[in-house]
Amino acid sequence: MLLYYITDRAAFAGDEPARRRQLLEKIAEAARYGVDYIQLREKNLSARELEQLTREAIEALGSARQLATGGQQRTALLINSRVDVALAAGADGVHLRSEDVSADEVRTIWQHAGKCVAGTHSAGSGQALARENSPRSPVIAASCHSPADVAQAAAAAADFVVFAPVFEKKDAPDARSAGPGALREACRARIPVLALGGITLENAQSCLDAGAAGIAAIRLFQENDIATAVGKLRGLCLG
Repeated sequence: MLLYYITDRAAFAGDEPARRRQLLEKIAEAARYGVDYIQLREKNLSARELEQLTREAIEALGSARQLATGGQQRTALLINSRVDVALAAGADGVHLRSEDVSADEVRTIWQHAGKCVAGTHSAGSGQALARENSPRSPVIAASCHSPADVAQAAAAAADFVVFAPVFEKKDAPDARSAGPGALREACRARIPVLALGGITLENAQSCLDAGAAGIAAIRLFQENDIATAVGKLRGLCLG
């Protein structure tokens, strides 16, 4: 099962420095207990602020790996929508919204950036060094709201998609939920599909029964003890 934590620092208490500190602690906690992917989804930051936060998150992930339990795989950090920030800061990849460029276009941009760095090492630029440290092949996730969206993302060679909203969301009760039936149809595509939207420990099993390859969430991870949440979610696969 793939687990995907989507951040929202605004949900933490306190002023901006306090929220940022709590966010970085939660990111490190997620990495220690085996969350596979973290999406930095802080849309109200400028590009420079987001790049700085990304660098801090990468540092937090590096420290957390030394304390990781169970020898799990490395947690990948994806940046919401901003390919430029992901490249500049050295993130593992990006999460694309429905209105963003396609996954195959991102791979072209990423490869071109790598070639530019390979051809110019004399500038001493911090951005160039970050791009050099970026993975040669980025992890690319895509947001999808219909089975047709999923098929399109698969055709564009995204690594996985997040299908939402499966259930009613607390902060958007008027938003139309897709339901497990639409999730089941979406999961017929040849690409891993993660369920998002109103996912709880109580209804996560129905998403897996529908064929979901994993669970994506904000509150499920951010408002709970991650070790407990991860343990219960992983246990669903064993039950």
